[in-house]
Amino acid sequence: MIYGYARVSTDGQSLDSQISHLNTAECQLIYSETASGAKTERRELRKCLAKLKPGDVLIVTRLDRLARSTRDLLNVLAEVAEKGAAFRSISDAWADTTTPHGRLMLTILGGLAEFERELIRTRTGEGRTRAKARGIKFGRKPKLTPDQQEYVARLKAEGESVRHIARIMGVSKATIGRIGAA
Repeated sequence: MIYGYARVSTDGQSLDSQISHLNTAECQLIYSETASGAKTERRELRKCLAKLKPGDVLIVTRLDRLARSTRDLLNVLAEVAEKGAAFRSISDAWADTTTPHGRLMLTILGGLAEFERELIRTRTGEGRTRAKARGIKFGRKPKLTPDQQEYVARLKAEGESVRHIARIMGVSKATIGRIGAA
């Protein structure tokens, strides 16, 4: 089965041109929607991807109609591949997993995205290490001050229930549970 997917970002835009191209490409079923590319929840795309079976092909007119970023594109293409289906973009001839050349190009693109992700992870880790060395604390600020934590520990040591302490301190039982007894 050949599926088509068309998307425009706003109500003022028309899907007609995309649908016409997808019909010319012999799509048997076309999913279309008006949704910003920045939105992660694209209902019709989800429906289309859920229908894919081995041997099916998903066609779009241009890559930017399918994905909002390289990472998003690779995630969608991975989902298509997991279903045993193929993908083709009408305007981007290199993005065609029905051919060996297209699969090679998308593999290279995936490798570059993974390389970029690893560079970002490395730089972020180095930045965190430098920040910790300067004494910067990470994570949320504690709900309770050190004095309040000491008071809670004392109450716990006296046998007061976690539920009761949480109620009087105005925090969750989990917050109280993380504080050790004095």
